[in-house]
Amino acid sequence: MNTGQSFLSLGAMALVSLIILQVNTGFVATSSRLLDNKLNILAISLASSIIEEASGKSFDANTISDAVTNTSDLTYANSLSHGSTESYPNFNDFDDYNNLQITNSSMTSGEFDISSEVCYVNPTNPDVAASVQTWHKKITVYVTSKSLLNMEGNQDTIKMSSVFSYWHFR
Repeated sequence: MNTGQSFLSLGAMALVSLIILQVNTGFVATSSRLLDNKLNILAISLASSIIEEASGKSFDANTISDAVTNTSDLTYANSLSHGSTESYPNFNDFDDYNNLQITNSSMTSGEFDISSEVCYVNPTNPDVAASVQTWHKKITVYVTSKSLLNMEGNQDTIKMSSVFSYWHFR
């Protein structure tokens, strides 16, 4: 093999090395995106679970066994929370989820911190908490994790909300 053939072989090896490096870089980027998406889906699932769990409870502590026909009979807006004898997951009404703070470490992908807030809202403006009792309560659930990162590499928070209204059929 002469010098020209040696340089061609060396150039071919360098080209193959660059191609392999690019393919591996693509695989790493794809794997990273897949992991990020998996963590986001897990966080959304946890938030949805809390919302569904809360929505399955009575609207208010005063509506568990009896119907209420006046909003003044509902729990005061500044008293929304679980009773002193109640603890998660044994809540009996929707507003017990106010100020909930739990950690879910059952996932192998990471540990998730879950918190929620419940407030009364008006149907015309559900983004603003009402200071008085209404027939509508809004739950907002926040899910964070050290593993859950946004595009800039900072810790991200998943936030989901739902409005639960009181209906009594006669």
